[in-house]
Amino acid sequence: MGGHFDLETKQRRIKELEEETKKETFWQDVEKANQVNQELVNTKKEIENYITLEKNIVDNLELIDILSSEELSSLIEEFLKLESQMEELELNCLLNEEVDKLNCYLEIHPGAGGTESCDWASMLSRMYMRFCENMGYKYEIIEYGKGEEAGLKSITIYIKGPFAYGYLKKEKGVHRLVRISPFDSNKRRHTSFASVLVTPEYNKDINIDIKESDLKIDVYHSSGAGGQSVNTSNSAVRITHLPTKTVVTCQNERSQLKNKDQAMKMLKNKLYELELSTREKEMNDIKGDMANINFGSQIRSYVLEPYKLIKDNRSGFETSNVLKVLDGDLLPLIKSVLKTKE
Repeated sequence: MGGHFDLETKQRRIKELEEETKKETFWQDVEKANQVNQELVNTKKEIENYITLEKNIVDNLELIDILSSEELSSLIEEFLKLESQMEELELNCLLNEEVDKLNCYLEIHPGAGGTESCDWASMLSRMYMRFCENMGYKYEIIEYGKGEEAGLKSITIYIKGPFAYGYLKKEKGVHRLVRISPFDSNKRRHTSFASVLVTPEYNKDINIDIKESDLKIDVYHSSGAGGQSVNTSNSAVRITHLPTKTVVTCQNERSQLKNKDQAMKMLKNKLYELELSTREKEMNDIKGDMANINFGSQIRSYVLEPYKLIKDNRSGFETSNVLKVLDGDLLPLIKSVLKTKE
């Protein structure tokens, strides 16, 4: 693995986690205990995969000189399987920051383009939810704002799974769509934009002083896809942190109090991330993703007409299999960006 997989460090981490589980007070904080156990399972699996992969490669290489052509053909197929496993392991090695292991919140907001952009935001939300299903991640829609004619005005998705933030962190930015608009009777080509914001869910207690006077709290009716899930009471909560203009919303619970608690948790995560930024420019960049959702600011383009092409502007990765990507096959794109030094 070219030195990317630090076996000794991971083995030391397993010992640390195992010692943690032996403490008498371990289960006093159930949420933290579950996080420790999950990290322990994931790290053991990484080591097991690495050792198995290494052994298989060595064993197969030793056989090359004594195999017949037919047996070599079978061995090549085995190597192709090993290559796929190596790519998965390599991707996990690229996610080497502590924050990469965390769950995350993913927000989508339409930009310039009206109804067309609202529909594009809806297409992106489906893409990310399908990606979560492919990865075995659990996800929950925390907030949903319906578009006036079609699509959505906003959506916040809570995503839970190993390295959820690490895989999705580079999706933050503006996504551009070019297609023949289904809302244009003249069948003209339209360009639409939507912004994606990804925030990690920090596991540790976040000690941030939030003054009540700095908050603007609004309650309103939940909006959803319809049916039995529609909540007719004013249970949805929107909290605005006035000094930073940070806005969070939550409507997935029927209880206004629970929605407020969830929104405050999200707000603390966002403010904590801002606090980690040491320069004013970095803080402006985080907020700027939401303010500049238009031409020239995109990280990735999705072209459906007059040809089919997805291109990531950071890594240069291109694919003509647009529909497959929009159906959740994001790993090749994600890997290309993670390997790009920015």
